[in-house]
Amino acid sequence: MASWCIRWLLVYLVVAATGLAQDVLPVSSADGMAAPVVVPLNEERIAGVMPDYGTVRESHRAIAPMTAREKWNLGWRETIDPYNIASAALTAGTSQGGNQTPKYGEGGVNFVRRFGASQADFATQNFFSAGVFANLLHQDPRYFRMGPQSSIVRRVVYCLDRLLIARQDSGKPAFNASNIFGIILGIAASNAYYPAASRTGSVMTGRLGTSMMGGAVGNVLSEFWPDVQRKLFHKKND
Repeated sequence: MASWCIRWLLVYLVVAATGLAQDVLPVSSADGMAAPVVVPLNEERIAGVMPDYGTVRESHRAIAPMTAREKWNLGWRETIDPYNIASAALTAGTSQGGNQTPKYGEGGVNFVRRFGASQADFATQNFFSAGVFANLLHQDPRYFRMGPQSSIVRRVVYCLDRLLIARQDSGKPAFNASNIFGIILGIAASNAYYPAASRTGSVMTGRLGTSMMGGAVGNVLSEFWPDVQRKLFHKKND
């Protein structure tokens, strides 16, 4: 599975480099004249459960950039959300079977260690991506939804290329260095608490692919869940 993720990522990088996967990033203003609107964190949850703090649902208007404090707050809110803590516990339980990565061994104590490692993985990636690099590079860590005015295929491509294309605080598109570097440094930081058997290059490469795939799935859910709400629950959100 991990090797498939890496192959998918490499193919996509080639496509993006040739300009075939690029799309229009919602800009700050259609005419450069509208006053930017401060958008608070999105408190709605996907399927009523999954947090969606970092999504700007109505992004086709002038959106004010986040402050440094708001970027740090986004990373913190995602890290301590009960859903993500429960996901860390589920990940720990899954890796416990068969002593999968991280290879701490069997038993209750090692389950706790796995849970702590899983939560630390998520926290460090948030720390570097939404906090450190988003501020240093002046990038907006949020996902700006394209919306139903575009075709499904175009929106799916947009979900994928947001892994590589970020919105600068100025509103201009740029390489998503805060996301990529944050994931890489978060994985590197895990060497401080992972056992030696799980600090190999292949394990870290596999985790990079898994993180990228998770980001892609998250973008797709953030993009299309409001459509599901509107069609199934007749909720107006566009």
